[in-house]
Amino acid sequence: MATQIDDLDRQILDIVQGNGRISNAQLAEKINLSPAATHKRLRRLENEGYIEGYYAKINRRKLGYRMLCYIHISIKTHSSDELKKFREMLKEMPEVLACSFVTGEFDYVVKVAIRDEADLENFILNKITPVPGVSQVSTRLVVAEIKNGTTLPVHIDQKI
Repeated sequence: MATQIDDLDRQILDIVQGNGRISNAQLAEKINLSPAATHKRLRRLENEGYIEGYYAKINRRKLGYRMLCYIHISIKTHSSDELKKFREMLKEMPEVLACSFVTGEFDYVVKVAIRDEADLENFILNKITPVPGVSQVSTRLVVAEIKNGTTLPVHIDQKI
């Protein structure tokens, strides 16, 4: 069970989500706490699931992924077995950056990084549409990313 977090914990969360490579000594200095106490708090935040991991943000274009798409998918039937298989299949596709089960006209919104038009065609025709239960696919190409962040607002006056 997670404990209540305080202002120092919020400061830690705010700092490490902006710089996951910060040293414990630097973090301790920023929050005016001893390195040992800072390390203990950081480990507790990790163990309680407030911090799920540390990631490097990779420039997809440098690796040749010039296209970013949102693919909206509808499923014919919503049996738990079919949905579970579909979700597991999407998790295994390296092109899929994110997938959300949504309300509205479609059941899923899938964010994919694709190299070019041929890869997009291959992804849709050979990976998505052949899946049993898929009834409709609609693709939106991203023209420009306006904001692509992972930082959550962690306010000191906010109670969790």
